[in-house]
Amino acid sequence: MFPELPGWEPDTTGFTGAGIGSAAALEAYFMNFVATKMVDTTAPPAGDSKLPSGYVYFGQFIDHDLTLDTTPLSEAELDPNRLHNFRTPRLDLDCIYGQGPDAQPYLYDKTAPGCFRIGEIAGTPFKDLPRAAGQDTALIGDPRNDENAIVSQLHLAFLLAHNTLVKAAVKKGMSSRKAFEAARKTLRRLYQWIIWHDYMARICDPSVHKRALRKDRDAGNGRTFWELGYEDVYDWKNNPFMPLEFSVAAYRFGHSLVRNGYQTNFAKGVGVFTPTFKFNAEDLRGFRALHPDRVVQWDWFLRMSSSVRPTFPQVARKFDGVLANALRELPEDPDKPGDNTRILNVLAARNLVRGVRMQLPSAIEIAKLLDIPIIKINEDEREALWYYILREAEFDPQVEGSTLTVGGAGDRLGTLGSIIVAATFAGLLKGDPLSFFNLEPGWTPDKDELLDSVEADLVAAGKPGLNADEQVNGRKWGLPTIIRLSGLPVDAAPFRPVPIPVPEPVVEPAAPPTE
Repeated sequence: MFPELPGWEPDTTGFTGAGIGSAAALEAYFMNFVATKMVDTTAPPAGDSKLPSGYVYFGQFIDHDLTLDTTPLSEAELDPNRLHNFRTPRLDLDCIYGQGPDAQPYLYDKTAPGCFRIGEIAGTPFKDLPRAAGQDTALIGDPRNDENAIVSQLHLAFLLAHNTLVKAAVKKGMSSRKAFEAARKTLRRLYQWIIWHDYMARICDPSVHKRALRKDRDAGNGRTFWELGYEDVYDWKNNPFMPLEFSVAAYRFGHSLVRNGYQTNFAKGVGVFTPTFKFNAEDLRGFRALHPDRVVQWDWFLRMSSSVRPTFPQVARKFDGVLANALRELPEDPDKPGDNTRILNVLAARNLVRGVRMQLPSAIEIAKLLDIPIIKINEDEREALWYYILREAEFDPQVEGSTLTVGGAGDRLGTLGSIIVAATFAGLLKGDPLSFFNLEPGWTPDKDELLDSVEADLVAAGKPGLNADEQVNGRKWGLPTIIRLSGLPVDAAPFRPVPIPVPEPVVEPAAPPTE
């Protein structure tokens, strides 16, 4: 984004290694930085945001989608608009569809053409990702989406949502091929809508979000179009690129939102937390078949109409410069998994080292270039871009007694972080010739015939509609809509034990009267 700015390096004088600037000295510097600056020593850990925890893992799902795109769905779908390098970042659900049913038939259900394969948890009513026979390997478009139990169930929700849309298209008389294409188009567009109108609106400064991508209408002919507001920050003409300031720093804000553990469902128990990452313990790590204890009850992770307890949905940690203990005790070091003195196990230190090795510019220099006020923090905290963005998100002008308006008060990104993130997403959505922002800029979910058909079927069956959560969630056509489309459990009902019928007592008939 800012190629004219030099990369920043810390002064590692006094740290072990083969001299200043060595790899060992750099790692020692940031291990010390994390140990002294980024550890929450309060018990219980301090600070919550207002963001439901489901959005933390939706952010991870989006990240995987951005870094996959490999090839078109099939040779039959090649068109001039796609004749370029396919390893490019696009928000097109390539992590779900892979290379399509022709190139990757094992992802799809032979008994229901156009639909994805779906797995089951034996002996339960719950679904799982499809897995290889006798193995834990998930058969999905992007294996990374099985790395933890929450993001794997988001992936599952998109598979099931697609299948629901295929069935609606077939009901309208479409062939299986056309039904697949129609369902894919609708789901991609709904996904792009949710990213911009729900997810981005929650994590970014409202004024930045409003400016980054604006819907307008030509008064002369009534044509709708979208305009970028930060083309000076991120823009691409030929092929989209992933800015390092985004991928190595700003979009890693989600690491600060992860909790040490989560309550998963009613059957597992209210107040019973499963660790997110815990070496040698039953935790939420993935790459294995889903267990009923880890099945997500979605009104505990997203604000839905069935969220009746005041403690639900569980919310993310606040946006700040501290990470949960679980992320500094990861089982990544092959020799000493879970040891927080080894850098491979300490996510924050790895992030900071990566930023220097990728030659990210100083946060202060970027803020000056964009003419953004600089928050008042210690000198040794002002340069590393990722850390500065976390502290800016934490900064609360009212608490600090400051006239600055750049902070996120722990509930969202501050101005600098918001500009980098919003500019990147807006640029990818507007720059992609196949996004609905370009193909059909006036499209809204309310106008989509497949979504309308599914909604009508749900209402006719007496079930909650796709926007049953609008009043409590605050947004129509948000992430809860995907859960509703999927049919995954949204309340405690599926987790309650099925009552065993008690047989009626057998009453012998009265003896006939004697003469």
